Amino acid sequence: MLETYGNYIKKIDHALDKELSLYSESEFIEPLKYSLEGGKRIRPIILTLSAECVGKVDDNTLAASCAVEFLHMESIIHDDIIDNETMRRQKDPFHIKYGYNTSILTGDFVLGLILAISSRLNNPRITKDLATTAMLMSEGEMIENRLETSEDVTFDDYLKVIEYKTATAFEVAARIGAIIANGTEEQIEDLTEYGRNIGIAYQIRDDLLDWKNEDKLFNFLIKKSSDPRDVFNKMEDLLKEYSEKARAGLRRIPDNNAKANLENLIKFTTFKA
Repeated sequence: MLETYGNYIKKIDHALDKELSLYSESEFIEPLKYSLEGGKRIRPIILTLSAECVGKVDDNTLAASCAVEFLHMESIIHDDIIDNETMRRQKDPFHIKYGYNTSILTGDFVLGLILAISSRLNNPRITKDLATTAMLMSEGEMIENRLETSEDVTFDDYLKVIEYKTATAFEVAARIGAIIANGTEEQIEDLTEYGRNIGIAYQIRDDLLDWKNEDKLFNFLIKKSSDPRDVFNKMEDLLKEYSEKARAGLRRIPDNNAKANLENLIKFTTFKA
């Protein structure tokens, strides 16, 4: 990952530092830095590459990439509280490090950061897409909470949760990248499809790797199955299906290095049982 995308990660990290420097006197500055440490930056990488596919990368592109990373960061802070996580990125999760009050307030502050970035971009379409994504991610968490007390979780339920909770952030990253680089409507929709489907594939792979986690919705599917192997086979089939859909979303995008790097990201969704 670092070898292929290292230059992009450096630019994104520099942009994140630049955003945080605007709030250097804030009470939140140290917690924010802590929360950003160790992230893979996949969503801002997708945004930057999507922009590069159809146009150019500039300061606005990098600012938008910060907005999607902040949105991801805010969701992690709250998800870790809900899931009672005890480890995140090989260190204490945010709520254990800073406490519940600071966690809740930092999430609120981060939403303010996203709004501030969006106001500078001055594009109502981008603002609407970010807002819709934030709402869908919350909706996904609510649906998952309800399903955890249900005795009849289906694959459709599972897919809806991961589409809302995870894939929407990948989708909005690819979409905003295309919008901010002035891509055509066809290119915007194609890259949106890529983002949504790679996001679903990414989460399926993550759940397959973490299948023993009792708190995962995927684990409920295993428990209700008469033969867990059927569930794993179905998951692997879904993983291949959505990986191929992500690849298909790029077919009409002009060939260039950025497109090749987006295609290469699909390799990170492969899984061998």
